[in-house]
Amino acid sequence: MKQDGSSAALLAWYDAHARELPWRISPMERRNGVAPDPYRVWLSEIMLQQTTVAAGKSYFERFTDLWPTVTALADAEDEVVMGEWAGLGYYARARNLLKCARVIRDEHQGIFPRTRVELQALPGVGPYTSAAISSIAFDQSETVVDGNVERVVSRLFRVETPLPTAKPELTELATRLTPSERPGDYAQAMMDLGATICTPKSPVCSLCPLQDFCEAHAAGDASRFPLKLPKKPKPTRHGHAYVGRSARGEWVLQKRPEKGLLGGMLGWPGTEWQDPHPKRAPYEGNWQEVGEVRHTFTHFHLILTVHAAADVERTPDSLTLRGQNAFRASDLPTVMRKAFDLAYAKLEG
Repeated sequence: MKQDGSSAALLAWYDAHARELPWRISPMERRNGVAPDPYRVWLSEIMLQQTTVAAGKSYFERFTDLWPTVTALADAEDEVVMGEWAGLGYYARARNLLKCARVIRDEHQGIFPRTRVELQALPGVGPYTSAAISSIAFDQSETVVDGNVERVVSRLFRVETPLPTAKPELTELATRLTPSERPGDYAQAMMDLGATICTPKSPVCSLCPLQDFCEAHAAGDASRFPLKLPKKPKPTRHGHAYVGRSARGEWVLQKRPEKGLLGGMLGWPGTEWQDPHPKRAPYEGNWQEVGEVRHTFTHFHLILTVHAAADVERTPDSLTLRGQNAFRASDLPTVMRKAFDLAYAKLEG
């Protein structure tokens, strides 16, 4: 039976080849009774939703150095956390990260719930993340399906339905394969297999512990899977940003609306990100157009025309003034930091 044989083969491979990751307990440690820290599992899963393991390691290590427990994170200032999150994408996830940490602190006495249902009730914790935490941290029998798992399963069963249409089918097949014994290690083993052996291009089938169970390998076309529907091209949007500094050396910033892209974060006042034509500046100043910055979000490309002005005397009350000692460009979201770098070079030049 594919389920019994494949799970045993995969777990034996994982015992010998598990990746060493800063949020992970090794198979040997687990057998010796060391339990994973659900805080570290949760934090890593949220971070890795939009970045690679290689890139995520440094963020994870910095976060856990600054905030070693979920309670410490819950007590942190929003802007500091947002600044550390810069570059990880989807700032809504960072806001939910803080909301979730505070719910765990205030409503669960700083202790993570164990079951998928309880976990999924937390802010920012969806079906995938709840399954991952429940399985990896608490060894609950849950099926964890990310992109790596979808790729492995699509090849094992040679699934002809293209993604994303195939997601329910792949989840059902993955559930069939998930063993009741060591489900947490099995979940991580599937992820490791997809990341290191059953890769998107040129899978190394000769080293794969599941090659004897793999229908795509038997057919000689593993690289063909998973099939995918063609992607729609991303549109390009345009906007203007106004980077101003007051006569006292304060930077003139604006808090963005709570909802939407970069919600609740500080940035430079400007136009909506749709209109390519110049707009009236949000306040008076000797504005100079200093160039463009480009940034890619999940669903669109952005071209932002940057304007700079120094010695601004009057600004609307709706804007925020930050002196040199209270302003760190690193706390800005990436696109706003790009705009600052361009404007600052002009203002200082």
